[in-house]
Amino acid sequence: MSAAPEPPPFSPEEVERYARHIVLRGVGGPGQRKLREARVLAVGAGGLGAPLIQYLAAAGVGEIGIVDDDEVSLSNLQRQVLYATADVGRPKAQVAAEAVARLNPHVRATPHVLRLGADEARALVAGYDVVADGSDNFATRYIVSDACFFERRPLVTAALGAFDGSLTVLRPYESGNDGRPNPTYRCLFPAPPPEGFAPPCAEIGVLGALAGVLGSMMALETIREIVGFGEGLVGRLMLVDALDMRVETLRYAWDPANPLNGEAARAAADAGGR
Repeated sequence: MSAAPEPPPFSPEEVERYARHIVLRGVGGPGQRKLREARVLAVGAGGLGAPLIQYLAAAGVGEIGIVDDDEVSLSNLQRQVLYATADVGRPKAQVAAEAVARLNPHVRATPHVLRLGADEARALVAGYDVVADGSDNFATRYIVSDACFFERRPLVTAALGAFDGSLTVLRPYESGNDGRPNPTYRCLFPAPPPEGFAPPCAEIGVLGALAGVLGSMMALETIREIVGFGEGLVGRLMLVDALDMRVETLRYAWDPANPLNGEAARAAADAGGR
């Protein structure tokens, strides 16, 4: 079997562009090459997705898929800093892809102008290395997290409230140091909340700069998943309170009753393999 071809060296322009990463302990040249070779799927190009996509492009992630079926509206511009007034009425995924091309010509951006459903989620997720979900509804979050479980893709997922936000990372297809499976999204949130439990931001508002904070944290965790430095947020939920300027991290664990990798699901899988 022939050895895999060596990746091409960085051009002088790339060396200068990524210089602060290349000299950074924990990233360096090898880490920057991992970023260049990575494919990330960003689900949602709104308040969380806009800064996420910008920082992934600036970091030199090789390919960014952008999923969003919405169009830019004037009310988006208070927090979705990827867009300008002239973009109002245009598809967010397309505008975001164009912004990536302007920011970093070494990054490929692929727009997916669609609302992600269960039927197409697994096939789309399978084409990427890491998924970052900044969608604004529970239905999409469950669809994306289930697809990532079955396709064995790490998931960085965040949610945004009026003055608060949360962030975690999921690798439920792997086990922790204790030998138990890592938790799934359904271990953290077993079922969607009742209709109307979480009003949309059009009703309750959202602090614009907070979206930038959480979206940037999503980019950080995505980069960490690709490069592999530090301790990530698997099994930990970061909570950000912008009213009182507090940040805390809670640990959560695998639920044996969860339907994806819980005891019943694992027993059924073992029986099917016999």
